Amino acid sequence: MKYEWLDEYLMKKAGVTKDLQKDWNWLRYQIGGKMFAAVCRDKNDCPKYITLKLEPLEGDFLRKQYEDIIPGYYMNKTHWNSVKAEGNVPDELLQDLLDKSYRLVRGSLSKKKQRELLETAKKDDPISCCGADCAVCYCYGKMCQGCNAVYGKVFHAPEEKECPIYVCCRIQNGFASCGECGKLPCESIMGTRDPSLSEEEFMQTVSDRVKRLKGR
Repeated sequence: MKYEWLDEYLMKKAGVTKDLQKDWNWLRYQIGGKMFAAVCRDKNDCPKYITLKLEPLEGDFLRKQYEDIIPGYYMNKTHWNSVKAEGNVPDELLQDLLDKSYRLVRGSLSKKKQRELLETAKKDDPISCCGADCAVCYCYGKMCQGCNAVYGKVFHAPEEKECPIYVCCRIQNGFASCGECGKLPCESIMGTRDPSLSEEEFMQTVSDRVKRLKGR
């Protein structure tokens, strides 16, 4: 398959599991038990299509723009689309489409289920949902185990309360991180300036956060 990065790319996403649907010979990628992508293989186990879910209007538009994007292979033709595994769809575009499919299917789960999946998957990750690297904080491993491990109830948040950014990202919007938000960097992040930092130093920390989040 042309897109050799696909498996690693999808398995890095929070809460993703993978299985083989033997009857169809499909490798299915799921979140919360719901498929959001599949590598459809032929009888020789060679990848033929990469199937994913999109909003109907976007799917229709893309099928008109790229001959290697077709209506969903053995799926609902309105909501699902298939990309030819040896086609010429740019890698960056396919990654964007897979991201959208993941968010669409994850968004169909209850808020409670989304939060449980995200919290479980990210618990040991020192990169917080806002992009801060907890591992470099002087409190990490001492008075705080990191944003993900304490579910946003970090040492600097109000007692027994989650950090407002964590609440906005994980609880209210069901995002794995602020990197999924179109408003990044938002007012909440811009309002977290450490008074000991100059404006230039603070903006550099914001830039570093955004790079970490977009690189995931």
